Amino acid sequence: MKAPARALLSALLLCSAGLLAGCGTPSQSLYMSVKPGDALQLRGFMPAPLRGQVGLAPAAGGAETGRLWGSKISDLALEHALEDSLRAVGLWAMTPQEARYELKAQLVSLVQPLLSLNTTVAATVHYTLVEKTSGALLYQRSVRAAYKAEFSEAIVSQPERLKLANEGAIRATTEIMLRDLPNLRF
Repeated sequence: MKAPARALLSALLLCSAGLLAGCGTPSQSLYMSVKPGDALQLRGFMPAPLRGQVGLAPAAGGAETGRLWGSKISDLALEHALEDSLRAVGLWAMTPQEARYELKAQLVSLVQPLLSLNTTVAATVHYTLVEKTSGALLYQRSVRAAYKAEFSEAIVSQPERLKLANEGAIRATTEIMLRDLPNLRF
């Protein structure tokens, strides 16, 4: 193969690799939910008035993952992750009509690196818990947490590391919020 052809082939391969590195992988709600061991630990500390009494408002602030702009977190994925987490710790109301309280979550920011080997993502989620009938505010906090996906977790795929870091950061904000709830006064 001649030198110009080899250079052209190398340039094409490099461009292809660059495009693939930017491909987005959507975050999955299953991995943004509180882990079973943590849920079991938290379950025993949840206030009795909240058990089986919390519903969820539609999540806000998320974005759909695009093919070229990295991994994002959709509103629906965030909502499903919160529902799974509330269910796991025993707070989820079986039907929306049974819910005495409503949890609102808004993804305020998702700080992601463009390229990295060990990928750290910081997420800020604003949580609000209100009593549905009176509108009384029980809990309000913007929770910021970071998660680092190590290079060894997804050696070949930087977008996969970004997805793992997104999921871990959201899971961490949810855990912080759930750990705050036993301190509420009713």
